[in-house]
Amino acid sequence: MINNYPIVNIYEKNSLKSKLSSQLIYGEKFQILNKKKGWLKIKTSYDKYTGFIKKRRFLKSIKVTHKVSSLSAKLYTRPEEKYLISTKLPFCSKISVIEMSDKFYKFGNYWIKRNDVVPINYKQQIFKNIKMFKSIPYKWGGKTFKGIDCSALVQIFFKFNNLFCPRDTKDQIKYFSKAKKIEKDSIIFWKGHVAVCLSKTKLIHAYGPKKKVLYMDIKKTFKLIERTAKLKVIGIR
Repeated sequence: MINNYPIVNIYEKNSLKSKLSSQLIYGEKFQILNKKKGWLKIKTSYDKYTGFIKKRRFLKSIKVTHKVSSLSAKLYTRPEEKYLISTKLPFCSKISVIEMSDKFYKFGNYWIKRNDVVPINYKQQIFKNIKMFKSIPYKWGGKTFKGIDCSALVQIFFKFNNLFCPRDTKDQIKYFSKAKKIEKDSIIFWKGHVAVCLSKTKLIHAYGPKKKVLYMDIKKTFKLIERTAKLKVIGIR
């Protein structure tokens, strides 16, 4: 099945009171494992994550042609600025373009600006645009402009580049090869937390205590997390 909604929450149990564990974004594939009282138990195709989503009408298949490259892409009902609607697609959403104009692409019943998307096979340096998430709210289980957690901030950029990355930090640290030193684009792990190096001295992470994505000095971050959470760095990748 294909998710054809901008963002769909995945819960640990079949209840809105349950803990949010992850999200589906537009164009993501998933498998239905079973159905239960208005809920679907699913497994995501990309990272094999399991959980529950509310039962809705999803697509069986689409031929994906492009992906969203901006933090959030505005949608329109017609290929003109005046037909803007409130719905937005998050970064890394995948769409099937069926028509085009000078400045817009059409997918489904909507139009999206051409400069908000790139061809599906497009790749770039993994963390090239990670700074666009600065100041985005921290949200456990989130992976979009509306809120994101630390492991999703890492995973989403590998996914954008058509590369695999596990969803959770405990699996990410096992997946990536060890590094000998900290440098630009290094990934630093603590138990239950992860950050990406912008340079040898600065990092970016979705930091729960500060409730947002922010830049921090690497050495000061080590000391802060050790002092407040009693955690030391357990790996550099």
